[in-house]
Amino acid sequence: MDYLDYVYEVISETVTFGTVGVIIGVALSIFLVIMKLNPLTSMFLGAIVGAFIGGANLEQVLMNIVVSGGHSVMLVNARILACGVLAGVLIETGAAETIAKTIVKTLGEKAALLSLALAAMVILAVGVFIPISVIILAPIALSVAKKTNVSKYAALLALSGGAKAGNIISPNPNAVTAADVFGLPLSQVMLGGIGPSIITLIATVLVASLLKKKGPMVESEDLDVDDNKADLPPFHKAFVAPFLALFLLFVTPLDPFFALPIGAFAGIIVMGKWRETISLVNAGITRMMPIVLMLIGAGALGQLIQQSYFPSMVADGLYAIGIPTLFLAPISGSIMGTATGSAAIGVLLASNSFADTLLAAGIPALASAVMIHAGVMFMDVVPHGNYFLASQQSMKVTMIDRIKVMPYDAIVGFVLVASATIIHGFILS
Repeated sequence: MDYLDYVYEVISETVTFGTVGVIIGVALSIFLVIMKLNPLTSMFLGAIVGAFIGGANLEQVLMNIVVSGGHSVMLVNARILACGVLAGVLIETGAAETIAKTIVKTLGEKAALLSLALAAMVILAVGVFIPISVIILAPIALSVAKKTNVSKYAALLALSGGAKAGNIISPNPNAVTAADVFGLPLSQVMLGGIGPSIITLIATVLVASLLKKKGPMVESEDLDVDDNKADLPPFHKAFVAPFLALFLLFVTPLDPFFALPIGAFAGIIVMGKWRETISLVNAGITRMMPIVLMLIGAGALGQLIQQSYFPSMVADGLYAIGIPTLFLAPISGSIMGTATGSAAIGVLLASNSFADTLLAAGIPALASAVMIHAGVMFMDVVPHGNYFLASQQSMKVTMIDRIKVMPYDAIVGFVLVASATIIHGFILS
């Protein structure tokens, strides 16, 4: 038997870790993430400590946690790198900014909050990630808010809520992860989010409208947007990359590992950026590396949870207090997303931990995937997450002001989770 065969034999063995070890391991990981230790290191340490406490030996920690965890996310990470190619093209060429500005300009100042929320929704839906989207859209949002006498709170919530609405229907790492764990085409997970997405967009505009005069207003020194950038591609060229990628996902359907880069390369050619192909691809891949590394750590922690009594204990606990098992999907997603401050990690941990339990209880794979995906966005804007800092700095508000908007973020997030649960947990199941 060669070494590779030995590795596969060992990681295929069933090992059950103690629940106390799992709880301590997860708690340690979350604590270290909050303390700003690198997420990969945090989750590796949590998984290793939890496994030892749960009764593992050295070989089981290495093979059943570290190696098996990395193996479990290989396909997810390959597809996430493909996402990076598309995102890199949209961001680096200015295509994403063109799309956003076109939406805002088309709807006009009279529908300021709707235009900002819709722009965020579309930018997320075509493959840009939440922290990057707010950096792109913040100068536009500040300019619109200044012209329409709308507060920073309202503009910030419009972007945040619109991003949630777009995230649930996006070919992003979260959706890729959910689709992979539940064995679904990415297009199905994206389509499953359309209903909750529309409802969340409406809720965002309504809640943001309540904040029009609350909080600090935009001052002249806050503005640094150039409405007449000469180097941005026109809309009809900017939209080629995401349109073709989405067309291939939904019509072919082609695996995202191929569909997203094909769309990206088509966009490069149409926008006349073919000489910059290597730099654009490298930029996109570079943006994905932190997510890829985080998911390797999350894979190890997920293996610890999955190979323990913890998932069944949680399901039994919900049943004992009269809560249907289907609520395990949104609840686990919400807990993991809030605890880690990362939608991608939250989806992976919740899906890997409870997929078998949900499917065994008769909850359809699509319903489980969409509810978990929605759940991680309930309160993904937490101080230890990347999006919190990106939104606070780009919208030029203090940390205290950003925290004051969090309850309204939670309201919009709750609408997203509730609508996904009602639609997929009750109406369509």
